[in-house]
Amino acid sequence: MVDQAQSPAMTVTRQRRWSERDVPLIIQIGAWIGFVILLLPVVIVVLAGLNSGEYLTFPPEGLSLRWIIDFLTSETWMGAYLFSLLLALITMAVSTTLGTMAAIVLARHQFPGRDLLRAYFLSPLILPGVVLGLALYVFFVTTNLGLARSLTGLVIGHVLVTCPYVIGTVSAALVAFDKSLEEAARSLGANPWTAFRRVTLPNISAGMMAGAIFAFIVSFGQFDVSLFLSTPDLTPLPIALYISLRYTFEPTAAAAGIFAILLVVVSMLLTARLVNMRKFGGIKFS
Repeated sequence: MVDQAQSPAMTVTRQRRWSERDVPLIIQIGAWIGFVILLLPVVIVVLAGLNSGEYLTFPPEGLSLRWIIDFLTSETWMGAYLFSLLLALITMAVSTTLGTMAAIVLARHQFPGRDLLRAYFLSPLILPGVVLGLALYVFFVTTNLGLARSLTGLVIGHVLVTCPYVIGTVSAALVAFDKSLEEAARSLGANPWTAFRRVTLPNISAGMMAGAIFAFIVSFGQFDVSLFLSTPDLTPLPIALYISLRYTFEPTAAAAGIFAILLVVVSMLLTARLVNMRKFGGIKFS
């Protein structure tokens, strides 16, 4: 009895000792190098957007809010920004719905060709965006469905790119979910839809939220597909940035990048706030 009582305590002590060990110096250096590499482009964009000069240069000639104000007062830039925001929200809603349903089918049911179907759903992750955008454009034009250069066509293209993220995160949440909880609800008289809505859905909501935020961020910054499917009346922010850097090279493009970065940061903070990520995938926010 004494040994059994001491065993959990000894296990916790070993875990605490392991967690308190110093990380090797080479790993610390590698982590800091990776952190700098990831953060440096963000810093450059922010400083370039605050440049007081006439052209997009780095280091900046001085600091000024001139180009920030120009971005906020420009119908072209704000129109592109708001359109990208709308497109990303629509894509997030559609991808989360379709991706969750696909993940449930792939995780809950056994049928011939399931692994092949899973690979098919996840293939946009490895397929070059240029190839996917060109293929969609050719398909829309040749089929005469009226989807070429339309909002619906843009949404379809973005959903194809973002849906695999939702499938991946929701599938991970379903693997960690104990299906016996849903079976217990069924045994107590709940119908399949009620059991799913009251038991399964709350338990996989973290995976759904994570997939939704990934879909939103990827859609907002999607360039390859938008390049083939956008029009002068339907211009997402990445295409507006491309056009500006190609012809004018003004710091307004960097100012637009600042607001895009802020949107991504805010969305990630909201996700960490609304979803207890400690229960999903071992991710921890401190």
